[in-house]
Amino acid sequence: MSYWWKIINYIFNKMYKLKILFEDKNVMVIDKPAGIAVHADARTKPKDVTLSDLILDYDKKLAKVGEPMEIEYMGKVIKINRPGIVHRLDKETSGALIVAKNQKTFLMLKEQFQNHSIKKVYKAFVYGHVSDPKASLLTGKRGIITAPIGRSPLDIRMWTAGRGAREPVREATTEYVVLNRFTDNSKGGLNQNNKFSYIEAYPKTGRTHQIRVHMRYINHPVVSDPLYRGSNVFALGMKRLALHSHFITFRLPGGELKTIESPLPLDFKKVIKKYLSLK
Repeated sequence: MSYWWKIINYIFNKMYKLKILFEDKNVMVIDKPAGIAVHADARTKPKDVTLSDLILDYDKKLAKVGEPMEIEYMGKVIKINRPGIVHRLDKETSGALIVAKNQKTFLMLKEQFQNHSIKKVYKAFVYGHVSDPKASLLTGKRGIITAPIGRSPLDIRMWTAGRGAREPVREATTEYVVLNRFTDNSKGGLNQNNKFSYIEAYPKTGRTHQIRVHMRYINHPVVSDPLYRGSNVFALGMKRLALHSHFITFRLPGGELKTIESPLPLDFKKVIKKYLSLK
């Protein structure tokens, strides 16, 4: 390794030091920063550091935990190791991520994800003023987006909801609450381009890009989403996808129900302070 690459690697490790929100002998919950992929994929460059790399730096024994993922790239099957990784967050999404520390716990957590008993709460800024959902005995004050998700016919990187999705499509449901609506008056007069909403989202299923796709489906894509924002420009000073995994609730091997919070990151706090006057 060259001298300059050692310096770059040192700076990167300082920036992306593994932050652990909870840990016991079976599980740890990591506070994932935005800008780092959970594990390698076909687009990962050899020098890219992933969260999986940081996990192995922390505990090399976790290399034996979990299930590798196989992908096909340029006619070859590539095996990607995912040490203890039970689920994933998109590269630009921040927040709570569960890692199993042994295979028994991995399989137990995997089952919880498969039967949708793990509860996740996300915070997001979205374009436009989201209307209050109609209240009912079934939903309370939560909005419900139920639209199957499949691959986009236009871009292999993207997914789409409803009509036009490529088979196979999978059922997907997201609930949400509008926490606040606000405008960015620095953009001039009131128009659709400077309206925003702060929402809380509760994915009931775990499809790829689910919250991002569903918010676009109702014409309120997540702010600064590199794939799904459409003609909307990057906004609110958010230089990345404005989506944060705030809480996650799961059962430990002993049966205890555990809720872990990932504090709002600095970029979220800046938007809240500037536009919402919240602490």
